[in-house]
Amino acid sequence: MKPIPDHLTYHLNLLFVGFNPSLMSGETGHHYANPHNRFWKILYQAGLTPRLYKAEEDGELLRLGYGLTNIVSRPTRSAAEITREEYKDGKEKLKRRIEKYCPKMVCFVGKGVYLAYSGRKKAEWGLQEIPVVSGVRDFVAPSSSGLVRMKLDEIVEIYKQLANLSG
Repeated sequence: MKPIPDHLTYHLNLLFVGFNPSLMSGETGHHYANPHNRFWKILYQAGLTPRLYKAEEDGELLRLGYGLTNIVSRPTRSAAEITREEYKDGKEKLKRRIEKYCPKMVCFVGKGVYLAYSGRKKAEWGLQEIPVVSGVRDFVAPSSSGLVRMKLDEIVEIYKQLANLSG
């Protein structure tokens, strides 16, 4: 498996944080590479990207002021395979990355990602009232995984809120 590089730089407009890479991403070395994952389609339909990007173009998001990382770096078939220890370690590393790079907003691609990061018991979709890192806004969005049972148009509507906040 290829390591999935983070796409980070200082003072991004928006940092997307996923659970962890899929096995397909581990094989290709690119974020959201599984053809059943709707990440790229959601970004385009929500107006966050000017065109439909492909996984192999993931590094190009930096030109738009967007970055990509995960709370856990180990590729798995599903997020259910991530251990408590991996989440605990990932949470601390992620917080340090956010403090270091200081994006304006972090979009957690999946409520479970945000809950694991924040230590909170629940969260609503959208902008969170109290940030984990002072000065960085937290936004919770549905996972783009094809396993998510929400309709695509419902997911896109939530990401449109993100587009309005980050644009």
